[in-house]
Amino acid sequence: MFESLSDRLEGILKKLKGRGLLKEADIAAALKEIRIALLEADVNFQVVKDFVEKVRERAVGKEVIESITPGQQVVKIVHDCLCELMGGGQSKINLAPNPPTVIMLVGLHGSGKTTTSAKLAMNFKKDGRRPMLVALDTGRPAAIDQLKSLGMQIGVPVHSTQPGDNPVAIYPEALKKAKLEGRDILILDTAGRLHIDEDLMEQLRELKREAKPDEILLVADAMTGQDAVNIAKSFNEKLDLHGVILTKMDGDARGGAALSIVNVTNKPIKFIGVGEKIDFLEPFHPERMASRILGMGDVVSLVEKAQEAVDLEEALKLEDKINKDRFTFEDLINQIKQIKKMGPLENILSMIPGLGKQLKGVNIDDRAFVKVEAIINSMTMQERRNYVILSGNRKKRIAAGSGTTVADVNKIVKQHLMMKKMLKKMKRGKGLQMPQFKF
Repeated sequence: MFESLSDRLEGILKKLKGRGLLKEADIAAALKEIRIALLEADVNFQVVKDFVEKVRERAVGKEVIESITPGQQVVKIVHDCLCELMGGGQSKINLAPNPPTVIMLVGLHGSGKTTTSAKLAMNFKKDGRRPMLVALDTGRPAAIDQLKSLGMQIGVPVHSTQPGDNPVAIYPEALKKAKLEGRDILILDTAGRLHIDEDLMEQLRELKREAKPDEILLVADAMTGQDAVNIAKSFNEKLDLHGVILTKMDGDARGGAALSIVNVTNKPIKFIGVGEKIDFLEPFHPERMASRILGMGDVVSLVEKAQEAVDLEEALKLEDKINKDRFTFEDLINQIKQIKKMGPLENILSMIPGLGKQLKGVNIDDRAFVKVEAIINSMTMQERRNYVILSGNRKKRIAAGSGTTVADVNKIVKQHLMMKKMLKKMKRGKGLQMPQFKF
């Protein structure tokens, strides 16, 4: 996420931070580089122009030029302006005073609406809500089947009818069913359509009049950059959107859509998709994203993810095992499962301040966990609990069963021993740390 832009901005601001004295000429030179970096990141030209001017106005003030740490002051100004550019603060879903809250998802073909509908339902379910999905993409039979499959996967009911039915006529029946079942969130998955197709856009306007949704959210592909911004602008003019969900943010190294869309449409980004898995949809926090863009990490999000993934009772059991020096391969595989729940490994590591720079150029592959799990799963219960009995023949059997080599098995055993030693050293009053394996 934002990798190329983050690299450029970090380099530019590092030069400023290293100076004990800043002149207006130094700030002007840095702003010129920032302008180029933002334009190369596919940020809207007018947005870049306004952003640079705003930073200039604040950065050439007397309190910055005469500051003890002028470079740090400029970095803070850039951070604050980035935050404002992306909306200033988190924008939450507007919940209806009388349930169910109706959320209508719209967008182009292939933007990820159907998957995002399920991800959004999963998000609400985690918060203790009772969502229901409504399949209104009746022009594409596969979309109905896909939503049913996703609904079954997350345990959320899906209201659907037959392909070819009128989406507007389906809604009253879906609403009635939601009220009967006590559902407090109704998510409408509409068909993908081009914003220039007036007939299909009219169908959405009809649905809006019928459903009176509390939220109309555009699902846009972040990787399309300025196209996503233009699409958002057009949909907003026709439907008056309440917000945007940007998908495929994990694959967007530039970030032009996220940095332009709020300014151009005056509508907030409410969620971002950060991976393919069903629970990889996150609320969008502009201030946290600004910190990540500038290489400052995002500790708050990291802690929130850890709290969601880690079971307190299991953590206490693990602490007791570490105190008694009984950390086994079974415990290791449980820790790996908890880390995987937190999202892609690269995203997690990017949230740790300063770590992004250290890992520059390092290929972080989540599949490395798969190899570790395969090796441990090929062990017998006795072998998992007592590594001492792992003879040469046993390691050969484990390697054959896991599709790896004896060298891979030896590496896992060695790293497990290193971890045991590390945990033993820190068990007295220093707390627990996340296991870090080199794969």
